[in-house]
Amino acid sequence: MNPEHSQVLEFPAWLYGTKAAILRKGRAEGHWWAREYLKTGAFPQPRQMRQVSPGEVLVMHSVADFDTGDPRWRMHMFIEVFMGLDEGVPKEERPRMSDAFESFCLSTPWGALDHVVSPPPPHSAERMANRLAALLRFWEVLQGLRYAFWSFDQKYTLEELMDDIYRRTLEAWCPGGPAPVREHLALTVERMSHATREDCMEAVLRVISGIVEVDTDLKNREVLSNPDFLRERLSALPPKKFEDISSAYKYAVSTQLSDWDRELGRY
Repeated sequence: MNPEHSQVLEFPAWLYGTKAAILRKGRAEGHWWAREYLKTGAFPQPRQMRQVSPGEVLVMHSVADFDTGDPRWRMHMFIEVFMGLDEGVPKEERPRMSDAFESFCLSTPWGALDHVVSPPPPHSAERMANRLAALLRFWEVLQGLRYAFWSFDQKYTLEELMDDIYRRTLEAWCPGGPAPVREHLALTVERMSHATREDCMEAVLRVISGIVEVDTDLKNREVLSNPDFLRERLSALPPKKFEDISSAYKYAVSTQLSDWDRELGRY
């Protein structure tokens, strides 16, 4: 038997249930993790795990989660843990705790999946490369599941999910890259993890071009299509702001574009 197919996949048990139950249990788990972190400086494995069978559907986005009262795997509610962590850890300790918690999460299939599908800030090239690399390490065991993202009725494979979320980012870093999403991700991780600021600038410019082309909500699309204007604006960003979009993650870049669009509208 192929060991990849005999591996038992387990996720934190509290991620399965009704919305109300997960809301309550998720925050409680965050409080427990906060107490453990303050005592030991580390995060133990969840107190209770539940097996995830091949073919099971994980709800990855709130828009795909109609509350029928049925228990489901609701991965998009993992954010409740962060609420509990922040409530349980002093403010001055939160940045260090956040970094430690992300490292812990990326060592698990469920944590890697969450940090790639719903990546918390910052979205720097370094951070996103680490997150995508973690997902690739668990690719085999995660590809047997199905994922509800924009609709519960549309069940994505892992390949389709990554293609939906990261296609623009992959093309920005590796234009015309390999057709298989997994291979394109691996090549992107390699380039992103060794990127210079100029490499990041070029990737961000490629993503912006695609976003402006399709985003009809932008009121100043002609200006936002001007490479000279964009280079000037990107160069003028404070280091932390540039770093946060340096991975060319389309949702972070879209937010920055919207900010510029509003500024242009005031002139």
